[in-house]
Amino acid sequence: MSEKPDPMTVPFGTVFCDWMATAPTANGVYGYAGSVEPYGDFTLSPAAHALHYGSAIFEGLKAHWQVDGSLAIFRLDDHVARMCQSASLLRLPIPDANVLRQMIIDTVEANVEEVPPPPGSLYIRPTLIGTEPNIGAAATPSSEALLYVVNCPVGDYFKGGVRPLTLLIEEEIPRTTPQFGMVKSGANYAMALSPTLDAMAENAAVDQILFATGGDITETGAANFFLADDNRVVTRQLDSSFLHGVTRSSVLALANDLGYEVEERPIELDELQQWAENGEAFLSGTAAVLSPVGTVLRGDAQITFGDGEPGSNTLRLRESLVAIQNGSGDDPHGWRTAVQT
Repeated sequence: MSEKPDPMTVPFGTVFCDWMATAPTANGVYGYAGSVEPYGDFTLSPAAHALHYGSAIFEGLKAHWQVDGSLAIFRLDDHVARMCQSASLLRLPIPDANVLRQMIIDTVEANVEEVPPPPGSLYIRPTLIGTEPNIGAAATPSSEALLYVVNCPVGDYFKGGVRPLTLLIEEEIPRTTPQFGMVKSGANYAMALSPTLDAMAENAAVDQILFATGGDITETGAANFFLADDNRVVTRQLDSSFLHGVTRSSVLALANDLGYEVEERPIELDELQQWAENGEAFLSGTAAVLSPVGTVLRGDAQITFGDGEPGSNTLRLRESLVAIQNGSGDDPHGWRTAVQT
């Protein structure tokens, strides 16, 4: 294994493991050789569909060391299902779920020596790109594709670990095009990049933009948004305009388990100040896990939730989630997939 930086001290997702898996298509069918290969570059036609027309999707999931010394992937089958759905929505050749699942497991097992100890984890990035060399295919999908899986040892997504985040509300610019929001595609993240960077340049305290186009709060550029108090957990109801987060669904299931009243509904901007006085806000995502929100900026107004520090309900939900991820708690929903170490 090559010498690499400590993943806990470098930006999230910048250190890559030694082994990867690839499966190119032949006549639209993915061919996986059944074994991993050394991490490295691959050859792509300059006319590849993905480079010109954005036919690229991905997933993000994690493997965690368990308290008993074993290793498990969190919600593997849910991420596989969502990637197959994204491929369908982008009209790419849809991978066989069992093939994709096995590729993910194979890379994790091959890179087991690079999985960092808690609170670190192994981030898993399956990616699918359209490879048909046809720059005249602007109105047609790519008939050929490449599916591959790479792994990254990672620490916290947000600098500073579990800390209260500052969000800036964006009411004009959309997060993405409404019919495209539930596709986990790079194009969606590219759309959020410019307004997020502009906001950070104007105010160094801003961690993320909370998109509320036309007053409709959906998500940030990288995570789903929640409100909580001692009795309720609230988040925007699902539609095609934003990502159907796997961690989001985990939080809702755990909230039900813990006795909270779960509300999936529109969240009005004017509600934020009311919740700030007696409640909490947080973000959820594979990379973000469950991250508390301390402050929301809306124009010249600053809304501070509680005392600006992580709230007790946020931490309770986070601890419940992490306990399943690291094996220190029961797994009533069957979310852990054990892998060989």
